[in-house]
Amino acid sequence: MLETQDYQCPYCGEPVEAVLDLSAGDQQYIEDCPVCCQPIVFDLRTDGVDWTLEVRREDD
Repeated sequence: MLETQDYQCPYCGEPVEAVLDLSAGDQQYIEDCPVCCQPIVFDLRTDGVDWTLEVRREDD
């Protein structure tokens, strides 16, 4: 089950869209910003129906 979520890069502030795979349950992973290439930590929490996404700098 894929969802999309807009977020703002915590480094450069640019708006970006993430594609989230909710079928894998709770996840924490790092992806580089497609604009400034800085590492962003994604913290995805889901129960399979409802979900939340938090993004932060790797050094936070």
